[in-house]
Amino acid sequence: MEKFIVSARKYRPQNFDSVVGQQHITTTLKNAIKQNQLAHAFLFCGPRGVGKTTCARILAKTINCESPTPDGEACNECSSCVSFNQGSSLNIHELDAASNNSVDDIRTLVEQVRFAPQAGKYKVYIIDEVHMLSSSAFNAFLKTLEEPPSYAIFILATTEKHKILPTILSRCQIFDFKRITTNDTVEHLQSICEKEGVKADTASLQLIAQKSEGCMRDALSIMDKIVSFSHGELTYASTLEHLNILDEDYYFKLMDYMLQQDLSSTMLLLDDINRKGFEGDLILNGMAAFIRNLLVSKDEKVVSLLDTVESFKERYITTAKQIPASLLISALNILTEAEINYRASKNKKLHVELTFIKLCYLQQALQFSLDDSGVSKKKIAEHTGAIPYRQIQPMAIKPVQSKKTPNPTGVTPSETAGARLTIAEEPKAKTAPKTATSVAADKPSSEIMAAHTATQQTNAPKAGLKFSSIEKLRKQFYQTQDTREDKPLEEAALQEAWKKFIQQLKEKRNPAAQSFELAEIKIADANSFYVYTSNPLENRFVEVTKSEAAEFLKKALQNSQLQIFNAIDPTRQPKVEDLPRVLSATEQYQKLVAKYPLVQQLKEKLKLELDR
Repeated sequence: MEKFIVSARKYRPQNFDSVVGQQHITTTLKNAIKQNQLAHAFLFCGPRGVGKTTCARILAKTINCESPTPDGEACNECSSCVSFNQGSSLNIHELDAASNNSVDDIRTLVEQVRFAPQAGKYKVYIIDEVHMLSSSAFNAFLKTLEEPPSYAIFILATTEKHKILPTILSRCQIFDFKRITTNDTVEHLQSICEKEGVKADTASLQLIAQKSEGCMRDALSIMDKIVSFSHGELTYASTLEHLNILDEDYYFKLMDYMLQQDLSSTMLLLDDINRKGFEGDLILNGMAAFIRNLLVSKDEKVVSLLDTVESFKERYITTAKQIPASLLISALNILTEAEINYRASKNKKLHVELTFIKLCYLQQALQFSLDDSGVSKKKIAEHTGAIPYRQIQPMAIKPVQSKKTPNPTGVTPSETAGARLTIAEEPKAKTAPKTATSVAADKPSSEIMAAHTATQQTNAPKAGLKFSSIEKLRKQFYQTQDTREDKPLEEAALQEAWKKFIQQLKEKRNPAAQSFELAEIKIADANSFYVYTSNPLENRFVEVTKSEAAEFLKKALQNSQLQIFNAIDPTRQPKVEDLPRVLSATEQYQKLVAKYPLVQQLKEKLKLELDR
C-alpha cells in the first residue's frame, strides 16, 4: 500500500511560477537572481501558510542551480537541483528557531558558516520561526548577519515581525507576504482536484477558501479531510456539515422573520438550529457577518467586498434593497453587544433568544422618519412651546435717601439703589368680574400705594423679604458707611501691627508664622508695602497667608486701601559667620559638665572615653 502524502506536501511549489498569490515576491526574487543582485540576508514575514518557507527553499535551490533558465527558474535536472529535491543537499541548512533558540545553537551555526561550500556557489541557511530566538541569541547572531562570508546567504522566516529586534531588521532585505485571496485559493484547489480526480463544486471550494482565511495550507488540509469524509466527492452540503457552518439560508429566514416581526417563527427556528448542535456564539457571529454582507450589498461600489459563495450574491443584493440601512446598523450594534456579553451570561440560550427578541421588535422600538437632513429618530413630543408667564407691571416706590454718603460718581442714590420694584399682575379679561386689583386700578396712585403696601405686608410669604425689610436694610447700609479717611502707613505702627499678626499666627499654630517673622517689610507708599523673604519656600508661605494678613492690617492700621506685595530678596541670605558653629565632642562634653557636674564623676567611675 502506497503511503498517503497530504496535499500540502505533495503539491508544494517547486519553482517560483507555481507559488500562489505572491507574484510581487517571486518576480522580485527572479529579477534579483537574473541581474546577480542578491542580498546576503532576507527576512520573509507574513501570515501562516502563505509560502514563506516554500519561497525560501525555492530561492536556495535556484541560486545553486548549475544551469538556470533564462527567466530565473531552476532547471530541476542538474546535480544540485536533484540533490535538493531528494533532501540530500549539503549547501542548504534549515534551522527551526522554535526548538533551537539558545545562544549555543546560534554559535554552532556561526561556526559552520566559516567553512566554504564544497560544491555549488552558496551555502544557504534557512531559519524558520526566527522570532522565537532569545535576545542573547539575536545578539550573538548580529555580527555574522551583518558581515557574512561572500558564499553565505541567510533567509529568515517569521509570522511575528514585531518581535524581532530592530538591529536584525536593519540588516535584512524584508519581504512581506500577503494573505492569499479567495479566488486564487479556489483556482488552486480546482487544479488539485482535477489532478486527483475529485469531483468538487465551486460553492464548496469557495466555502473552504473562506474558512481558511487566506492560508493555503489550511485550505488543503480542510479539503483532504472533506474528501475522506465524502468518499472523493466535494459537495456544498457535506462541506457545511464537516466544517460545522450554519447554512446562510437560515440567516435569510431569520431576517425575513425580523422584518415581519414574527417572534414565534424566530424562536422555533432558533430551537431548530440549537438542536443541530450550533452554539449561541456561532449564531450571533454568523448573523453579524450576514448583516455585514447585506450592508455591503446595498452599494454597487463595494459589492466586490461581499464575502460569500457565488450562488448567494444575487440573493444578498435583492434582499439588501428591501431593508433600510438604519435598521441594519441598529441590528449590527445589538449583535455586537450581545457577542461581547455572551461569555459573562450564565444562561447562554436565553441570552441569544433575548437578542433575537430585540431584533424582531427593532422596527417598532426605533421609528425612523426621513426628512431633508437624512435619517432621524421620531420625536416623542409633537409640539413644543415656551411656558406661559404673567406680564409684569412696573410700580414706582419712593426711594430712601441716605445721610451724607460720599458720592464720587455724581449719581443720585435713587438711580443706583434701584428705585423701581415690580409687581406680578395677571392680565384681566374684558368680561371678567372686577377683583381687588381691578378696583384698585381706578383709584388714584397714592391710594394704590397704600393698599398695595398693606396687601404685601399681610400676604407676603415668610421665606421672602418684605418691602419694610428692604427699607431697613437700605437705612442700615447707609448708616454703617464709614466716612473716616484712610490713615497713611507709618513705620512704627506697621511694625507693631505686623508683630501682633505674627503672634496671632503663632497662637493658631500656623506654620507661616516663622516665614513672617524672618521676613523684612518696607513701606512703598501711603497704602502699600513690600514683604521680602530670603527663599522661595518662605515666599510661598507669605503668598498663601497674605490675604489674611491684609484683612488684619486694614483694621489695625485703619487703611481700607492697604495692599501687600511679596518678593524674594537674594541679598538676605545669612552669612557664614552668623550661622551657629557646630561644637566638637570635647566642647559638647565641657559644656555639659559645666551645667551638670555629676557627669564628670559618672565618666570617671565608668572609665568612659570621649569619641574623637
